[in-house]
Amino acid sequence: MKFAGKKALVTGASLGIGRSIAIDLARQGADVAINFRSHRDQAEQVKAEIEKLGRKALLVQADVSDQSAIEAIVAETAAKLGSVDCFVSNAAYSDRQLMIEADMAGFRRTIDVTMWGAFHGVRASAQQMVKQGRGGSIVVVSSPHAVLAIPTAMAYNMAKAAIDHMARTAAIELVSHKIRVNIVHPGWIDTPGERKFFSDDQIDVGGKKLPWGRMGTPDEIAGAVTFVLSDACEYMTGSTLTIDGGVSLPWWSNRASGEI
Repeated sequence: MKFAGKKALVTGASLGIGRSIAIDLARQGADVAINFRSHRDQAEQVKAEIEKLGRKALLVQADVSDQSAIEAIVAETAAKLGSVDCFVSNAAYSDRQLMIEADMAGFRRTIDVTMWGAFHGVRASAQQMVKQGRGGSIVVVSSPHAVLAIPTAMAYNMAKAAIDHMARTAAIELVSHKIRVNIVHPGWIDTPGERKFFSDDQIDVGGKKLPWGRMGTPDEIAGAVTFVLSDACEYMTGSTLTIDGGVSLPWWSNRASGEI
């Protein structure tokens, strides 16, 4: 029970990676605030799963791109659960088009949710943790897109690169308050979000072509996130943990040359 007595807030927690993180935190003793924007039914299911584990669960609806809404759900979490000890910035949005053909509304929405949403959550939760005066732990779920120039994903690439630097800057600004800020880079994970872009057949075939021979699972990322959030990583801040099945390895990017 690594998180016994802890209170956590997870954004984008109704589906995919966020859902698994919220449930894993509860499994390890935390009470959890479940942020969602539009998937209320799925968020209710996460709440039920957490309550089955004997923990408190709080639904907090907000669009993370709205600064005042995020500040409100952080305040609500602190008021109703008692504190905010752990925060996970997980919510994201992505449209995929070539830059020269991009619908700029979708491009801006990707930036607003993925970059500004992460900043709003980190800032508001850090303000609450500073006020509480007993430290805290923050994880920003980013992506190898922060360092790999994936075509058709310029807005997402830009946003993820920005939040990596944001998180590292936050880490050094908050270190005197004993608030840790770290980054997790999941690779290609089998989530509902990925099925926005790929069919079942494409996911099956594409997963087999990855270095590890399959896509990752939300539960695998959740385990890594809760590990980084926990006191087992007390000496870790401003760091990035990559869990991508080898996608970021240089040999993978050179594979087309036939040298390996």
